[in-house]
Amino acid sequence: MSGHGAELDLNNLTAWLEKRLPGFRGPVRATKFNRGQSNPTFRLSAASGNYVLRRKPPGSLLKSAHAVDREYRVQKALAGSEVPVAGMHLLCEEDSIVGSPFYIMDLVDGRNFDDPCLLDLLPDMRVAIYDEMNRVLAAIHSVDLEARGLADFGPVGNYYRRQTDRWTKQYRASETETIPAMDDLIAWVNENIPEDDGKRTLVHGDYRIDNLLFAREGPECVAVLDWELSTIGHPYADLAALIMQWQRPPGEEGRGLAGIDRSKLGLPEDQAFVDAYCDRMGLPGIPDFGFYLAFCFFRMGAILQGVKKRALDGNASNPELGLRLGASVPEYAAGGLDAARRI
Repeated sequence: MSGHGAELDLNNLTAWLEKRLPGFRGPVRATKFNRGQSNPTFRLSAASGNYVLRRKPPGSLLKSAHAVDREYRVQKALAGSEVPVAGMHLLCEEDSIVGSPFYIMDLVDGRNFDDPCLLDLLPDMRVAIYDEMNRVLAAIHSVDLEARGLADFGPVGNYYRRQTDRWTKQYRASETETIPAMDDLIAWVNENIPEDDGKRTLVHGDYRIDNLLFAREGPECVAVLDWELSTIGHPYADLAALIMQWQRPPGEEGRGLAGIDRSKLGLPEDQAFVDAYCDRMGLPGIPDFGFYLAFCFFRMGAILQGVKKRALDGNASNPELGLRLGASVPEYAAGGLDAARRI
């Protein structure tokens, strides 16, 4: 965390919260989390306890991006379900309080792992945490949309067509230079979108280990974070996004498992994880998984291009990190083309 609470008008915020949040008492101190490139996130330390504020970034933004209202809605709807989420308190859709819309949620106490190698844990705990990640992903894809009031949380129709169109537009809108591999990948994904198979579930949109909080002791997931890209869509996109992340280089930037001896660490191979997911979902297997993988590389490349553009424009939550992440767009394009060749 870093001390950038000055980005918020704390006097305005305190007065607003004291009127609306039962039991809230100021004064309040805000500390910015370094995580959360897209929507700046702050720990609020108040006389009455600790909370989290997550806001839209200020400045000129791409249409439909940074939808904090959707994040708030889906997490509120999932309260008490098999999908662990932070408790939601308030949504403010006005700009007048802190300069952009925001929501207030519980501060969940838990462990967050940036590195999927989990080197600080014993092998048995690694096995249990990866199985828990698998369980929670299956739980997200098993949510009863009608019962949770989420039946209208995303449009009907071919999810991959919709997402490919959206992220192609977002990529073009934030393009800063020509990346031939990204152009090739966009063309391939557009030409290879599978027929709609009717699967329609809640999807997280950015499911990976660093977007999960785990119990201080034990492998239980206590909260799934960063729901900005969530919608109703196709479940294989979430599963493939996780596998895509593991194919990145290990270390602080890639946060992947490429070249790692997984059996030595107690980590599952890609196919074993997919098989466990299929068992939980009652599926015989997933044909043409390479398409879903290529799609995820394309989408992440487009997302990171947007992060880079915001950094260059001065709107990024962490500009230096934004530029470093943006520099990896050609690598994501190459990874997507490699996945495409494996079909």
